[in-house]
Parts: sequence; C-alpha cells; structure tokens
Amino acid sequence: MKQKTDLKNKQPEKPTAKESEEKKLIDELTLDLQRTRADFENYRKQTEMQKENERKSTRLSTVYKVLPLLDDLDRAIASYPELKALEKSLQKTFDELGLSKIDSSAGSDFNPDLHEAVMVDGDGEKEIISETLRAGYYYEGSVLRPAMVKVSKA
Repeated sequence: MKQKTDLKNKQPEKPTAKESEEKKLIDELTLDLQRTRADFENYRKQTEMQKENERKSTRLSTVYKVLPLLDDLDRAIASYPELKALEKSLQKTFDELGLSKIDSSAGSDFNPDLHEAVMVDGDGEKEIISETLRAGYYYEGSVLRPAMVKVSKA
C-alpha cells in the first residue's frame, strides 16, 4: 500500500538541460520547416502566375499581329462579297480567342470610348457614325483598338 502513495506523491521530474536543449532545437527546426514550406508554396503560386501572364501576353501579341490581316480581309470582302463566308468561319476562331468587332455601323451613336472620329461633318449636337473607315475590336471584353469612323453631327 505504501507503494501506491509514493506514486501519488511523486513530483514530475524536471527536464534535464540536454532535454530542454533538444526540445528547443526541435521547435526551431519545426519553425524552419514551416517557413520553408510556406516559401515554397508562395514560389509555386508566383511561378504559376508568371506563366499565366506570359501566356496572356503572347496571345495578345499574336492578336495585335492579326489585326492588319483583318483589315485587309474587310477590304477584300467589300470588293468581293462572295468572301463573306470566309469571314463567318474566321469569326468562330476569333470568338474562341476572345476577339470580337466593335459595332460601328452607319447610323449608330458615336462613343468616344469605342470609336475614333477622324472626320466630322455637320453642326448639330448629336454625333452619329456615317461611315466606318477601319474596324475596331474588343479583346476579352476590353477595347483592343477603337474603330476609326467618320461622324455626322445632326
């Protein structure tokens, strides 16, 4: 019976200096590992973001290079209406790329955010597009190039 009471009265042993030092080292190494994991995760995310930005930049650069070809195609279609079918098939591809034309048809309202007026006729208050000189384009919802138009004031 005396043995049981000895166990109850026994105080927990204090860690030795060596054990305290080892615990401190383990805690430091654990913190270092956690920091290293966090740094690696941040690096991975940053690398993915850089890759995505590079992809977007490359696509945008390619789309800019295609714009003069689209202008040539518009002039060809104006001269040879039978090429209109080619424009429709290309439009599907451009839709997939996120490229679409800005509406600058004759009779629509002039919007300086979407249109660039290079000629203005008349003296009225209301500005209306009378002719499209060069098509404008949206790229992924943003204006890539404004439409160059002739404006009539009524």
